[in-house]
Amino acid sequence: MTLIKSISGIRGTIGGRPGDSLTPIDTVRFTAAFATTIKQKNQGKKLKFVVGRDARISGLMIENLVISTLTGMGIDVLNGSLSTTPTIEMAVILSGADAGIILTASHNPKQWNALKLLNEKGEFISASEGQQVLDLAEKEDFEFADVDDLGSVEKTNDLIDQHIKSILSLSLVDKKSIAEADFTVAIDAVNSTGGISIPPLLKALGVKNIIELYCEPNGHFPHNPEPLPENLTEISKIVVEKQADVGVVVDPDVDRLALVMENGEMFGEEYTLVAVADYILQNTRGNTASNLSSTKALRDVTEKYGGEYYASAVGEVNVVEKMKEVNAVIGGEGNGGVIYPGLHYGRDSLVGIALFLSLLAKKKMKASELRKTFPDYFISKNKAELKPETNIQEVLDMVKDHFKGYPVLTIDGVKIEFTDGWVHLRPSNTEPVLRIYAESTSMEKADAYAQQVISLIEK
Repeated sequence: MTLIKSISGIRGTIGGRPGDSLTPIDTVRFTAAFATTIKQKNQGKKLKFVVGRDARISGLMIENLVISTLTGMGIDVLNGSLSTTPTIEMAVILSGADAGIILTASHNPKQWNALKLLNEKGEFISASEGQQVLDLAEKEDFEFADVDDLGSVEKTNDLIDQHIKSILSLSLVDKKSIAEADFTVAIDAVNSTGGISIPPLLKALGVKNIIELYCEPNGHFPHNPEPLPENLTEISKIVVEKQADVGVVVDPDVDRLALVMENGEMFGEEYTLVAVADYILQNTRGNTASNLSSTKALRDVTEKYGGEYYASAVGEVNVVEKMKEVNAVIGGEGNGGVIYPGLHYGRDSLVGIALFLSLLAKKKMKASELRKTFPDYFISKNKAELKPETNIQEVLDMVKDHFKGYPVLTIDGVKIEFTDGWVHLRPSNTEPVLRIYAESTSMEKADAYAQQVISLIEK
């Protein structure tokens, strides 16, 4: 059993003992603590929260606990129930709510769930705010409302529709060109809420030929839900067999977007953001930002259009902070996370799909031809399990010392920059592992850089 408290929220496995996993007691405790922090910022105000969840098997149980806790704290709740992370982020903005909670463990397997916490801007709370929540939860320093002051619950089914309408209103979403292109699009929604959001989006964009794979939101993931090539063999075959123009794959909460080309090969999750950024920068000149573990191709594309590229620590909240600081017109994370501030500051697969299809339609290219227009880099993604006794800082210091002859960045773990690539190692925010990513001009070189670090750690 596992319980991880981090910048990415409160995440844990279902079952077990309180304090060791995400039990009902822990769910109530952290929800009450978060509610208390929002109440402290809004003294005397009647508060409103938006709540939504992905389709995990434990989702309804956690939803009931969270909503009952919030109403018990005297807070009104707009319950979107089955929804997507970016939809709930948008709903906080559109409804004028004071905060939001998304119940999802993103790409983690079915035994996991999590509470992701949003501020009044529909953005993830900061590290300092997160620490305040953890402190209050530890002390159980919160107070529930009297019977006459309990909150109310409003159930809504139109949050996804509102989200789609907002996307269609964007000037760079070219519905006419997409409809004229007459695309055939295959979808793998891993039996979660992508199945109730992506088909309506595609239809609204004018896509008539949609092949749905695992679009029933029942929480029974048919394969590992992380949208990596090794988990996407089935949709790759279907794209080729059905002669689809592109395959669309999302994780359970629909904030990561992976694409399959018409030849059945992966477009590359790192290149989802690169392609969308290329489209945005053609039409809106400016800066970009992504995290330290993202491909150098985004820097190349940004500089091609006269902008500047900036790197942040890993984590959506860190990327958003950097984007605001440098006034970036597009940004995100190399795991397929597109953040387009023209809509909102959050990773959003739905707007990513709309912008990518707009680009593909305007270019009048096959997806594989479009991919060839971008610089080629290869990323080797590895991870090492962490034992409870592992001193992570000692490991990072040892690697940094070994590569002291090279430029080293330490804003998030350790990143060593070579003339033809880089290697980045950092503890995960979502799993008890050390992530070791490397990039170079060939997969062999990227693997070699990663292996150097793995060998050091093993010794």
